[in-house]
Amino acid sequence: MSLKFTPDHEWIRVDAAGVATVGITPHAQDALGDVVFVDLPEVGRAVAAHDTVGVVESVKAAADVFSPVSGEVTEVNETLRADPSLANTDPQDSGWFFRIKLSDPGQLDGLMDEAAYAELLKSA
Repeated sequence: MSLKFTPDHEWIRVDAAGVATVGITPHAQDALGDVVFVDLPEVGRAVAAHDTVGVVESVKAAADVFSPVSGEVTEVNETLRADPSLANTDPQDSGWFFRIKLSDPGQLDGLMDEAAYAELLKSA
């Protein structure tokens, strides 16, 4: 499946098993600057869409990380926890934050595709 985006600058990619990988967008990491710390959600935690599930701290600011969808956190990126700079160097691949088993796949319909997200960035 292709990437979807939130207005809060998270991206989400769902695999065939219905598990989604979530991270922050290149725009978000660029606005934050050098990421120095990430707080990741607890594996097994049930979250609702828009819940705060983590924090990303940079040399400029700290920002909450929100869950784009409802579900159960199945995995967190321990490599990112050990090396937060991955959020800067590879935000949409090795810099992912967490994986979540979707409880309502229909929520994906409310997220933006790449073209809509690009339009959002133009108006920002």
